[in-house]
Amino acid sequence: MRIVSLLPSTTEILFAIGAGDDVVGVTFECDHPAEARTRSIVSSSAMPEGLTPAEIDAFVVEAMTRGDDLYHLDEGALAGLDADLVVTQDLCAVCAVDVSVVDDALAHLGCTAEVLTIDPHTLEEVLDSIVTLGRATGHLASAESLVAEQRRRLDVVRRQRGGRPRPRVMFLEWTDPPFAPGHWIPEMVWLAGGDPVIGAAGAASRRISWDDVEAAQPDVVVVAACATTGRARPPWPTTWPVAVFTPEGSARCRGCERVVGAAGHAVG
Repeated sequence: MRIVSLLPSTTEILFAIGAGDDVVGVTFECDHPAEARTRSIVSSSAMPEGLTPAEIDAFVVEAMTRGDDLYHLDEGALAGLDADLVVTQDLCAVCAVDVSVVDDALAHLGCTAEVLTIDPHTLEEVLDSIVTLGRATGHLASAESLVAEQRRRLDVVRRQRGGRPRPRVMFLEWTDPPFAPGHWIPEMVWLAGGDPVIGAAGAASRRISWDDVEAAQPDVVVVAACATTGRARPPWPTTWPVAVFTPEGSARCRGCERVVGAAGHAVG
């Protein structure tokens, strides 16, 4: 089987379940494991490099308003890979190539590859997506074994954190403007021993204000910027005693098997 993965999360999962040798194409953001970097890149960002978090937000908003794509799909590279399976998403047009773009490109090329859409919203759905990929690629036993191990690790985390006081945690997926988390992130905060504020499990992340953050009275602020690192330090009010900057947000924001390990890091 020849697989093109258009999501960093699914690329990670494919390698984790033993399907890495079948992966022939990835995106420019697929950086884990390191071996993924050796595969052909079939998509790139339409965004200029070197933008600040505020400039990135403005670029995204303007592009979405115009109906422009945020990612370029290299149809020539895709055609040359002769894929049997293309893995994509329909969850977030900001996060990766949209499935509609993929469908149009494959139709234009006359490619008959199967298109598998992975759209997890919750931690349970992240685990389900591992099994889905295992079934689609002939690595079901490996996928089920990985999920069983992840569930065991989650049980350990729950036991370790149970009964402890829970600090109020404001997790930010972006800083300028601030974005409250959604999808599986609030679940991860709870598993790690925190009480997530503002964000809702299974819902989309959303734009908020610094007044909203201050009104939530967090004990801990965690910044793990989705995709691009939010380099500029936000204007922390002096009432917030703790600010935690994670050096890499991808393990937390990507719907892959590493979210379980990320959930094991205590925030309080």
